[in-house]
Amino acid sequence: MTRRTSDQANPHDGPQELIDFGQELIPATQKQQRVNDVFRSVASSYDIMNDVMSLGIHRLWKDSLINLISPQSNHRLIDLAGGTGDIAARFLSRGGGDAVICDVNPAMMRAGMDRPLMRPYQDHLQWVAGDASKLPFPDASADVITISFGLRNVTDRDAALAEAHRVLKPSGRFFCLEFSQVRKRSLSAIYALWSELLPGIGAIVAKDAASYRYLVESIKRFPNQETLAAMMGAAGFARVRHRDLSGGIAAIHCGWKEST
Repeated sequence: MTRRTSDQANPHDGPQELIDFGQELIPATQKQQRVNDVFRSVASSYDIMNDVMSLGIHRLWKDSLINLISPQSNHRLIDLAGGTGDIAARFLSRGGGDAVICDVNPAMMRAGMDRPLMRPYQDHLQWVAGDASKLPFPDASADVITISFGLRNVTDRDAALAEAHRVLKPSGRFFCLEFSQVRKRSLSAIYALWSELLPGIGAIVAKDAASYRYLVESIKRFPNQETLAAMMGAAGFARVRHRDLSGGIAAIHCGWKEST
């Protein structure tokens, strides 16, 4: 996460911390609202655009995540930036016990609540408004915590990782599914070209090119596999490892909270 300070603001306020918002650097205090505006704009078309942006491959990536989790009937999942519920629904359909969808954006959760896909799981599902960097959950209250395509939108990623570690039970596991660093040069060139097309596709499908331009730019600025693994280690996670998906277009990172 790029951070700098600036003294361009009111001198009486002191220097302001700057943070990445796509290719822009903006005051850190503004990022959450800007991200909220993006997802409020795209909420109604978010699931369709996920299919468009990834050519449907995001479904296979999410299935891979659930395979790694191997849900159990006594597991409680908290899915951070859970949005419209894809991960929670997969977790419950595969035998998980209970799931909590936590998202800072109510518009995304409302879109999820309206999905027929979620109706069979309502007795085992909660929707909680909350910021990933300041979670509204007690210590050691989840067996599994996930965040899928959401960590890059969090203002303070280090704080979010530390919060996930706090909320996990001892021996609990944290999983992050996120776009990452493409490893193969030939694939990287094709992926870069496709990324350039996405804002125009967003303008057609979602009537919102600017939001999808931000999403593409946020992927480019996100830490690579090794950097994210190091961030997780610094947050206290043990046995951190990652698995590349589709040549590194995405990756799943996993870490354990050690028993005390």
